Amino acid sequence: MGEKTKKNPHAVALGRLGGKIGGKARAANMTAEQLSESGRIAGIASGEARMTSLTPAKRKAIAKKAAAARWKGKTK
Repeated sequence: MGEKTKKNPHAVALGRLGGKIGGKARAANMTAEQLSESGRIAGIASGEARMTSLTPAKRKAIAKKAAAARWKGKTK
């Protein structure tokens, strides 16, 4: 005992909204700030999970595509 287990961030975010039981009802009772914070936490967790699942080459390809879209139509 005493070992700290790593929690699944997706399950934690879902649990904050009530999961399958009362999720929409609980979300309806949350303030806009609480909903925003819950969404932010879930977004961070999913982004980290996606990053760890991608290969470095795939991440580089995604970054190049994003940079090209960001600079499209801009002149030097």
